[in-house]
Amino acid sequence: MTTPHQPDPRIQPPNPNYAPQQPGGWQPSAGYPPAPQPKKKRKWPWIVGGIVAVFVVASVAGGGDDKPSGSSAPDSPARVADTPAAASVPEDAPAAMNTPVRDGKFEFVVTGVEAGLASLGDNPFLAEEAQGRFVIVTMTVTNISDAPKGLSPSDQKLIDAQGREFSPDTSAALNLDTDVAFWDEINPGNTVTMPVVFDMPAGAVPDAIELHDSMFSGGVTVSLR
Repeated sequence: MTTPHQPDPRIQPPNPNYAPQQPGGWQPSAGYPPAPQPKKKRKWPWIVGGIVAVFVVASVAGGGDDKPSGSSAPDSPARVADTPAAASVPEDAPAAMNTPVRDGKFEFVVTGVEAGLASLGDNPFLAEEAQGRFVIVTMTVTNISDAPKGLSPSDQKLIDAQGREFSPDTSAALNLDTDVAFWDEINPGNTVTMPVVFDMPAGAVPDAIELHDSMFSGGVTVSLR
C-alpha cells in the first residue's frame, strides 16, 4: 500500500495576493489593475498663446491713432492752402529790371531797353546798319571783388520771346555815345554804365538777358518785360 505524499513543511505555498514591487513603492491591491500614472501637462500651448496675445495688444495700441484712408485732419485745408502760394514763385524765375543781381565778381542792374533801331552812328562812314533791328540793353556793373576785373559785352546773351539766343554786336556798339571802354578792367568797388547792342530780326521781342561775369560763369537771368 502506497503511503500518501506529505508536503514539506519548509516550503511555503505561493501567496495569491502577492504582486511584484512597482516603481515608487506603490503596490496594487489584489484583484485591481494598476492605477494610471498622471499625465504631464504641456506648457507650449500657453507660451504660444501668450505671444499671440502680446502681438494683438501691441497692434491695437499702435493703430489707435491711425486715421482712415481718405480722411483728412482738421488742419489739412490750411496746409493745402499754403502749397499754391509757395509754388507760385519758382526758384529759377528771372529777376526784374532795376533789381541788383550777381554773377561771379560783378553786380548787375539792368536799367533800360531800347528796341527797333535800324542803324547806329552819325558818321556815314562808320555807321552800322542792322540786319534786322538793333536792341540796346543798358545796365550798371559794379566790381564787388577785391581786385581789378575785366568785363566783356560779348559774354552776354539776349533771349527773345521765342526762346532764341542772340550774341552782342560789338562793332555796332562802337557807334554809341558812351565813354565806357568795354574791355578795360573795372577796379574794386567801381561802378560803370554798360550798354550792350544786339541785332535781332524785325518784330522780334526781347524777353530776357543772361548776364555773365565771364564766358565760363553760370550767369544770371533778368527779365526785360
